[in-house]
Amino acid sequence: MRQQSGRLARHGRPRHVALALACAAVVGLNACSKKEAAAPEPRPVVAVAVHADGNTAPVTSLPGEVQARYSTPLSFRVGGKIIERRVRLGDVVKNGQIVARLDPADAQKNAASAQAQLAAAEHSYRYARQQLDRDQAQAKENLIAPAQLEQTTNAYASAAAQRDQAAQQAALAKDQLQYTTLVADHAGVITAEQADTGQNVSAGQAVYNLAWSGELDVVCDVPESALAGLAPGQTARVTLGALPGRTFTARVRELSPAADPQSRTYRAKLTLDNPGPDVRLGMTADIALSARPASTASGAEGQHGFFVLPATALFHDGPQPAVWVVRAADSVLELRRVTVARYNERTIVVSQGLKDGEHVVLQGVHTVSAGEKVRAVAPLHPEDFAS
Repeated sequence: MRQQSGRLARHGRPRHVALALACAAVVGLNACSKKEAAAPEPRPVVAVAVHADGNTAPVTSLPGEVQARYSTPLSFRVGGKIIERRVRLGDVVKNGQIVARLDPADAQKNAASAQAQLAAAEHSYRYARQQLDRDQAQAKENLIAPAQLEQTTNAYASAAAQRDQAAQQAALAKDQLQYTTLVADHAGVITAEQADTGQNVSAGQAVYNLAWSGELDVVCDVPESALAGLAPGQTARVTLGALPGRTFTARVRELSPAADPQSRTYRAKLTLDNPGPDVRLGMTADIALSARPASTASGAEGQHGFFVLPATALFHDGPQPAVWVVRAADSVLELRRVTVARYNERTIVVSQGLKDGEHVVLQGVHTVSAGEKVRAVAPLHPEDFAS
């Protein structure tokens, strides 16, 4: 018995030792796996530090043309045959100056006829007035019947109405006679001729086109890609091909709310500041439009210029454009709303929402999520993300 229990003791010790070692190994493996799950490796993302362009706004260059701010056609208010034209293309006219005349023969006859009708109506009115006065006096003495007084009163009222009607017809005929003379209603320059001497024109048909003196506009057509960074009141630099070496300042006065159905562009009108006498109508212009970065309430963002990013960096936070920013403190992704000043073919221009030196994700923006810990790596081909 003693021999058998000693044998069991000798065989039992290695078994207990092996079991203890196995348990220790399992506990160690579990601890290692828990440690690895608690601290996963940061996910690499393609991101670079962005820098503002140093107050240099993105410039869009557009062709334009110098035009008068106001330009109206000059036309007769009555039809007839042109017998005289007193100005020609390019002539400067003053306010109230006669520029053309129609044959006044018919209008003069109408005016004379209307004047004769007015004279007859006034004579009938005076007679009706006198008759009414006599009947009223006789009616007081009961010398006439009341029905006769009523007839006289009615005849007087009819004569008065006919006199007023004839007076209006005479005034209208006089105006028609005056309308045979075409007068410039503003000072300006004749920019077009649409009728010639001896031609029969209808009422309202343009004879000249008058460009008013005063403010000058530069008109251009803005494509959809440059529309986001354009607004009324914005300034622009204008250069004219006919005046090399000179630069003018203009301000956006009007921006069409709808696109042209054929060209799909938006008409913009910019008023020139102090154009001078050298600037003439019809000159070709080059308009450099630059958008201003919008400033936030704190003033920290968007005050150093614009950020040019590849279009692949653009994401959306609901309906608003956004980008993924790697926070410098903990390398965690943050979805940041931004203001896009302009959309280009391969890039976007951000005017608000970013700070200088922040890392922005450039690729794979649809595969990451907010709060994810990442590691920023540079792109393999930086030229693919160049602006």
